[in-house]
Amino acid sequence: MADYDFSNIEDLKAEEKRLHEEYKQKLLELKKVQKEKEAVGQVFAKGLLPIYVLYILSMGPTNGNDIATKITERTKGLWSPSTGGIYPLLKKLEKDGLVVGEWDNPKKKNQKLYSLTPIGEKEFSYRKSLLKPKIEESLKVFRLVYGDLYL
Repeated sequence: MADYDFSNIEDLKAEEKRLHEEYKQKLLELKKVQKEKEAVGQVFAKGLLPIYVLYILSMGPTNGNDIATKITERTKGLWSPSTGGIYPLLKKLEKDGLVVGEWDNPKKKNQKLYSLTPIGEKEFSYRKSLLKPKIEESLKVFRLVYGDLYL
């Protein structure tokens, strides 16, 4: 650690001000990084999460916690959506008639199992066909950008 000689109060105040400004700059940088991470996360949450939840439900009825776990497992831990995002989405999908939630035990109401409705199955197929060219295009763009930046 460096030795500092603050022989007068003005020097001490000047150093305190410098450190405070440095702290504020670092804090701004951290906030910027956090916003960038959130923006990337929103692409997944808003763009891919709804269709991926429909995909998971196309494999059979399950609850919100299991949906989050299955997404994490299927993406090898690279994407771990929170149940705080899954359950509101399930409610919206239920309201839209795409899924139906039923209690595993109506008397105890331990967990709600969600499954696709016939309308949900059709909507999943429709969304999947619409999204395929966009995902393929995005993959091409990511490969090109990756090549430019890292190869």
